[in-house]
Amino acid sequence: MKKFGKMAGKALIFCAVMMLLCSFAYPLALTGASQLAMKEKANGNLIDKEGNPTTDSKEAVGSALVGQEFTEDYYFQGRPSAVGYNNYTEEELKNGEYSGVSSGSYNYGNSNPELEKRIQKDLDEFLEKHPGVKAEDVPSDLLTASGSGLDPHISPKAAEIQIPYVAENSGLSEEEVTEIVEENTEHKVLGIFGEERVNVLKCNLAVANAMGILE
Repeated sequence: MKKFGKMAGKALIFCAVMMLLCSFAYPLALTGASQLAMKEKANGNLIDKEGNPTTDSKEAVGSALVGQEFTEDYYFQGRPSAVGYNNYTEEELKNGEYSGVSSGSYNYGNSNPELEKRIQKDLDEFLEKHPGVKAEDVPSDLLTASGSGLDPHISPKAAEIQIPYVAENSGLSEEEVTEIVEENTEHKVLGIFGEERVNVLKCNLAVANAMGILE
C-alpha cells in the first residue's frame, strides 16, 4: 500500500509539472519569442489604411493574410467565399445572427450541380460588369473558392483582367492601376517556391488612397 501511495504521489507530481510546462511555460515562451522575433506576423500581419504594417489593432483596417469582401465598383474583386469573409453588421452581431469567426469551403464535388450553378452565377455577374471580357478568359480563381474561404490573394492574371474596370470606376488611369497591382504583387519565395499572387486588400487600399477617399 505504501508503495502504491508513493507511486501515485510521483504520478501526481509529474502531471502537475507537465501541466505547468505544457500549459503555461511553453506557450508563454513561444509567445515571448514570437513577439521579439516577428511581432507583426505574430499579431496577424495587420495593416493600416496606408497599407503599412501595424501592431495597433485600433489603426488596423484588416490583415494581409485574411480576405475581405469588396462591393464598390472601383475596388478589385477577390475570390468567392463560402463564409462571406465573415462580414456582419452591428445588428446581426446584437441579435445573434452572426455566429462568430469561421472558415471553410462549399465542399461541392465536381459532379455536384450546385457547384456548376454557383460558378455560372458568379461568371454571369462578372461578365455583366466586364462586357469586353470573354467567358473563357476569366481566370479560374475568380470563380473558385479557396479551401479556407478567406484567401486574401488573387492571381496576377485575375488582377490584370480587372484593371480597365477599376480604372474606369475609380477615375484613375490604367497605368496608375497597373502600377498599384505591380507594387502589391508577391513573388515566388526564392524565385522558385509557390506562385505569384496579388494582395487584394493592399491593392484596394492603394486605390482608395489614390482616389483620396480615405481620411
